[in-house]
Amino acid sequence: MSDAPAGAPALKEIFNRARLEHFAVETQAIACGFDAERFLALACDRLDDLSIMQRLRRVAETFHATLPGPFEANLETLRALAPRIEHGFAAIALSEYVALYGQDRFDASMAALAFFTRFGSAEFAIRHFLIRDLDRTLSVMTAWAEDDNEHVRRLASEGARPRLPWSFQLRPLMEDPARAWPILDALKADPSLYVRKSVANHLNDVTKDHPAWVLARLAGWPRAQPHTAWIVRQALRTLIKRGDAGALELMGAGRGAQVLVADFAVEPARIALGERMSLSARLVSTAAEPQKLIVDYAVHYVKKNGRAAPKVFKLREIVLAPGMEETVAISQVIRDFTTRKHHAGHHRVELLVNGRSLADGGFLLEA
Repeated sequence: MSDAPAGAPALKEIFNRARLEHFAVETQAIACGFDAERFLALACDRLDDLSIMQRLRRVAETFHATLPGPFEANLETLRALAPRIEHGFAAIALSEYVALYGQDRFDASMAALAFFTRFGSAEFAIRHFLIRDLDRTLSVMTAWAEDDNEHVRRLASEGARPRLPWSFQLRPLMEDPARAWPILDALKADPSLYVRKSVANHLNDVTKDHPAWVLARLAGWPRAQPHTAWIVRQALRTLIKRGDAGALELMGAGRGAQVLVADFAVEPARIALGERMSLSARLVSTAAEPQKLIVDYAVHYVKKNGRAAPKVFKLREIVLAPGMEETVAISQVIRDFTTRKHHAGHHRVELLVNGRSLADGGFLLEA
């Protein structure tokens, strides 16, 4: 999930009473014997005390308590309900039902998840099956990587991410990422950006445990293919931010940048929360041949204890010819997010080129 500005509606309100009423009305319209009133009573019980993921599970549990049929019959009801929900995250509750109550019905559950993921990703649900029977589930997911539907192909990659946000870690895949490699390799030139983002994020997860393993395999991919090149660039983003020599080499920026930095500026010198910080610099090549430059910047955010910790942001990738120059610039609002609170003090800002700090300045964030 992306950062949300502080003060925005809580994400758990995706499952508010109005949404639950919508579930009840639509299910009643398609399922004989469904008790809408009981569904609402159970789903709304102490709703305010529940987090978004607890509410998600509550909906699945409430369907189990109120749908009249056995598992396979209830799946047919939920299949009919899926296109009526019209909200991607809310529809994840249907896959959660499968995760909770379909563990002993593997084939029916796999078919249901491949269907439900088209309406709301089944990335959380499939992980329960991976934990229970890794090889059997990976075999199905490898077949999904060849599916005509981009949502199903994405599920093959996203569901097997070792460190998927908002879910538990898949320790066997953290220890041995090669087990999911056939999925990633099959998707290396996928035409869908939605799928490519997932493949890149999956590989970025793996770089945190097995950087050399990722670099060795990506070195064998045909990076002249634009879709593949995009995945490689995004997959290596964490390593590049760390200045990893192997990642920079794979991206064609393994040499230290031969540039002069002129007119470097971080403005204004003093900023109040909610205002913009701007960074600009002019890069002048001193090399005798064209060079690829990966330009990032780091903001050293002041923590509550007064210490600072850097966060690296992407800026630009450029190819600079001998004697030529290029101006790089960025403007960023300094504001609180649900995942980042700002504190007053001096915030150092660095310009990073090919993994090395070539200039620094900063701004004072006022209380």
